[in-house]
Amino acid sequence: MWNWIKKWWKLVSSPPKHFSLGFLTLGGFIAGIIFWGAFNTGMEFTNSEPFCVSCHRDNVYQEIQGTIHFTNRTGVRAICSDCHVPHDWTDKMARKMQASKEVYAWITGAISTMDKFNDRRRHMADREWARMKKNDSLECRNCHEFVYMDFTRQSQRASNQHSTALADGSKTCIDCHKGIAHKLPDMHGVEGF
Repeated sequence: MWNWIKKWWKLVSSPPKHFSLGFLTLGGFIAGIIFWGAFNTGMEFTNSEPFCVSCHRDNVYQEIQGTIHFTNRTGVRAICSDCHVPHDWTDKMARKMQASKEVYAWITGAISTMDKFNDRRRHMADREWARMKKNDSLECRNCHEFVYMDFTRQSQRASNQHSTALADGSKTCIDCHKGIAHKLPDMHGVEGF
């Protein structure tokens, strides 16, 4: 056992050419921590409301201000990333990669004016609704947990839908709650509208 430790220590402490393997390992470890911290800080910044509003101030940010998710009696408020970015790390990274197409559209001017934005609104909404349907409205469920719903405090229609279609998994939140925070596009051909 001691022989193995001595061999390992000699390998780590002896210089390969200019720097010891221990120095390089420690340096790599510290550089990894710094990289991870910077990467995580950058990812969290892209989840902030100021980051989202830097591009969306004149379109969808104005729309959400009149909704229950922005201002309500309890003061609990959702920001953009609460509804558009999953909270789990792997899902969040996948969503960030998908969002790079949206950043590209903004940079190239495809949605730089309100007219251009409205021309693509249905396409963008369809893509977002499909994403949310595919992940079973994960972002909604980060705040709205089915098992804690009090059906007696809901309208009759909501209580019926939640206790049947949502309970049996045949529908997910976004199936019924399209336009909950943003202006709807032309809904011609969309089920239920």
